[in-house]
Amino acid sequence: MIKVLKAGFYASIQDKGRVGFSTEGVPISGAMDGYSADIANAVINNSLDAAVLEITFGATELKFLTATAIAISGANFNPTINKKPIRQNSRIEVEKGDILFFGKPNYGVRSYLAVKGGFQTLKILGSRSQFINITDNFKIEPGDILELNTDETKLKSSNSSIKIPKTHFTLKEITCYEGPEFYMLTSLEKEKLFKTTFTISSDNNRMGYRLKENLKNNLPTILTAGVLPGTVQLTPFGNLIVLMRDCQVTGGYPRILQLTESSLDRIAQKTTNQKIRFRTLKGLS
Repeated sequence: MIKVLKAGFYASIQDKGRVGFSTEGVPISGAMDGYSADIANAVINNSLDAAVLEITFGATELKFLTATAIAISGANFNPTINKKPIRQNSRIEVEKGDILFFGKPNYGVRSYLAVKGGFQTLKILGSRSQFINITDNFKIEPGDILELNTDETKLKSSNSSIKIPKTHFTLKEITCYEGPEFYMLTSLEKEKLFKTTFTISSDNNRMGYRLKENLKNNLPTILTAGVLPGTVQLTPFGNLIVLMRDCQVTGGYPRILQLTESSLDRIAQKTTNQKIRFRTLKGLS
């Protein structure tokens, strides 16, 4: 078990999410940066769908009530155990009573803590991912006790480490496909869309990232249609919104782009005032 001493800005249990419930209006959720979450699990030989703790902007402190093995991947918040620095993307053995602390960001936005066997919170609709109105709590709080798979902690595995390319955190280029309503844009609007360097606004969270720069929008609204994490909507005011893992399942704004999965992972490691540029692949429409 793990006791939460400090929950930080925002930390929640996430896995691969709830797939197949969009007709009931249930968001997919899941780890914002699935690539980093997968690496954390892989380092300690977990199943890739094992639940991890997603930590946003650090300042999180945890006390281990059980000995286990862990791995940390994604953003670097200068993690320490008992005030001694530890490596990321490597298997770390922790003992009962150890205190793990995530400090100030060095790079990135979201860090992932995997424990051997995964976190054993209640599974709802096939997932342990925390989300408001689905799970009892939408994030962890100080005093919470996080259950582990104690049988798994007894298993031994070889030490391993994985290196994440620096471009996962620094690359501005976001690859995407043309969305279903991309064809409705004029040639001039399409050109501007791919030549503009966009800035992430302060309105960014697990539901979506709003961008600061505007596009001229003379498009009609569309009938309510399905959207996914990675859908880029164009609002009537010309704002672009990149939908993220906790997004709604339908929307009425034109869907002009759809991010690739790897780009969705990378944009999850960016925050306010950071820059992105869209690069299109072949269309979906």
